Amino acid sequence: MRPLQTLVRSAERGPRPVVAESFAPGRSPAVERCGAAGPRAEVRREPGRGRVPTIVLGGFVPDAGEQVFLLRRFLLSRGDLYAVVYPKNGFSLDLLCAQLDDLVDDLRVRGQRPVVLAVSFGAGLALEWLRRTRERGAEAELAGIVLVSPVACTADLIPPAPARPSTLVGRVLKPYFDSPGEPAEPVVERSRLVFSRMFEAGAQNRVALARLMSRPEIEQLHGAVMGTIRGLTARGAWERVRAFGAMRSPLEYFSPALLPLAAAPALVLFAEREDAMLEPASPTAFAFRRALPAYFPAGSTTEVRARPGSPPVQHASLIFHVAEFLVPLRAFYGRLPAPGLPLAA
Repeated sequence: MRPLQTLVRSAERGPRPVVAESFAPGRSPAVERCGAAGPRAEVRREPGRGRVPTIVLGGFVPDAGEQVFLLRRFLLSRGDLYAVVYPKNGFSLDLLCAQLDDLVDDLRVRGQRPVVLAVSFGAGLALEWLRRTRERGAEAELAGIVLVSPVACTADLIPPAPARPSTLVGRVLKPYFDSPGEPAEPVVERSRLVFSRMFEAGAQNRVALARLMSRPEIEQLHGAVMGTIRGLTARGAWERVRAFGAMRSPLEYFSPALLPLAAAPALVLFAEREDAMLEPASPTAFAFRRALPAYFPAGSTTEVRARPGSPPVQHASLIFHVAEFLVPLRAFYGRLPAPGLPLAA
């Protein structure tokens, strides 16, 4: 992005920027059947100008709305934006999947098929949801699927014992799995500190940020991300990690009985520096780099690289490398079938 685009985006917000409102489907049969206990994720809807809505599933942190902070204008030009915000004081994988069932069904009743844009841990949630849908003998009615820096199972971040994780995030998460129950507060506080420093490492590049955002936007984003990290309780952190541990590796369901996961167009975006986050033997990276057509016949994989002279693109860096990610995203949305038209066989 360039400063002129930042000024245009700021002007579009106006003196009273649009605030996303909490949204609930008119019916919730899947949630009612699920019967899982625990707090629900909040879905925040912002009305867009197009006819292809987008459902955003963020990573561990920040929240979905913060994750697509600089993609918001683009996504709203395609349709309504639904940001799924995970609860701070708990997490239920069963409940989250049921909520996705009800949200997608609500859109279907209104004649819309969404794109699911899922980032890092959120991509793992999306894959788990699609797998469970196929296990029921059904298929999610989607316009498309975008998986950004997908992390879908513990082996993506933590190698089998006795090997030690090769990345900082892997070493931070390993104590959660070594504990039989909710981890001690120092373990949670260390993870808060690491995720805060990871965000701050990008935020400290003031020259790059000045090209991406206005000062009020920088302050708004920084406050929101830090608030999300600090607001996540020990129980909330533990249950998110436990849900992550319950996700199946894509290699485990490499079977004609469950694949393909969806016929809808799919795009998998890997950053050029995924090695700073993923283990070298990451099953998800291996599956999608070597056998993507088995999972998504209408899918493609792209490695997002920085422009010459710019810092390399990091894992799920949708904020600090928004310009690089926008290129494949624009192309993907541009290729989607017009609403109401059938998908290609």
